Amino acid sequence: MKKTNICLIFMDDMMHRLLLDKEVETPNLDKLVARGTTFTHAHNQGAWSGAVCIPSRAMLITGLSLWHARERIEKTTLLGEWLGSHGYQTHFVGKWHNSDAALQRSYQTLGPHAGGFYPSTDEKGDAYLRPAPGNTWRPDDTTRKGHWLEVNGKIIHSSEHWANGALEFLTSPPSPLPRAVAGSLGKGERSPFFLHVAFHAPHDPRQAPTEYLDKYPVERVSLPPNFLPEHPFDNGDLKVRDEKLAPWPRTPDAIKLHRKEYYAILTHADYHIGRILAALPEDTLVVFSGDHGLAVGEHGLLGKQNCYDHSLRIPLVFAGPGVPKNKKNDALIYQNQIFATLCDLVGIPQPPGLENPSLAPLVKGAKQERDTAIFGAYLNVQRMVRTREHKLIVYPNIKQVQLFDIQRDPWETKNLAAEQPERVKSLWGRLNTLQKQLADPLELPFFPNGS
Repeated sequence: MKKTNICLIFMDDMMHRLLLDKEVETPNLDKLVARGTTFTHAHNQGAWSGAVCIPSRAMLITGLSLWHARERIEKTTLLGEWLGSHGYQTHFVGKWHNSDAALQRSYQTLGPHAGGFYPSTDEKGDAYLRPAPGNTWRPDDTTRKGHWLEVNGKIIHSSEHWANGALEFLTSPPSPLPRAVAGSLGKGERSPFFLHVAFHAPHDPRQAPTEYLDKYPVERVSLPPNFLPEHPFDNGDLKVRDEKLAPWPRTPDAIKLHRKEYYAILTHADYHIGRILAALPEDTLVVFSGDHGLAVGEHGLLGKQNCYDHSLRIPLVFAGPGVPKNKKNDALIYQNQIFATLCDLVGIPQPPGLENPSLAPLVKGAKQERDTAIFGAYLNVQRMVRTREHKLIVYPNIKQVQLFDIQRDPWETKNLAAEQPERVKSLWGRLNTLQKQLADPLELPFFPNGS
């Protein structure tokens, strides 16, 4: 029986709302949503690092929870490695932000790839602290490096570069498979592929061609309802690199500028994602997701080093054979369930040791228990528990607590902790239970909310 091809397209810093937000033009992603199932409440489980993408991508390729992914990534079976052992031609293009050893072990062939993010500075200017007097940095100035890469003597954007690499794989004859894998195929059967394409967009420096920037005049860009000039208290990492992209206090004009450029680089990436989608065989299972979200002015923040929805929630779409079309599923889930889900959807066994259950039953119409709760963490300075109705965020170093009614206040603007101490206590108990289940090394004794 012929196996299903798989294409995993992965974004960096893409806020979950932008997948369905009509303020941002993403026609190719809109088409993908229409022909698949979108999980509207998928979450990154958290981070042991200020570079949140590192733990997120470790959880993606291991199928493990946060701290186990950190401990076991060099010893456990990885997503590409597992698919490769079950007859898949595995290929990677784009951003890799874990070890080189894990990269080499995961994929049989590699296209163009790079690590980390592109620095926001060069000898001519600085993308940090914008807007600021004397700063002349422009996102469409191709001499300013960052996403503007020199490839074969030409300057092209990273999104174009990664799409070109994916298309080269899709249009080239398949590479010879290892003998053990090739032997598992039927007579005359061509191996299916697993193509993993990881974009750097829309991570800063938020650069795009002029025509894309022109789609978003600053005066037409909306401020989010939870915009603040500054975060109301020290969340434990207010001076991290991401937060230095705009001056303090944040002004409406500064945030609109950053959001304009954020939208432009995403719309530009969408064009190149469309090129990949158009080249895929019809029988391809497509998964579109990302490592985490981003604040870009919400709550007075710019980065993802926090436990608010704009940073913990991610886009997630499955489309292809056997996946219901134009469906939205509001189950509370984790991004690190993708590994098990892919195995189930293409009909191969899951490797032993995966900690996160497959989403395949939910994709096919099963209902999630209404009392589900999920966990979030950032370093040892923040912890979170969320149910369908409420979210509790704890800041242990300053003994601060936030309680939000997510149903009535989805932008997380009103802290109800002082008004609802019994709910705080109940959710704290659930948080402690999840900490134990997930081997969280942080001890979190209960303390009363002080504000």
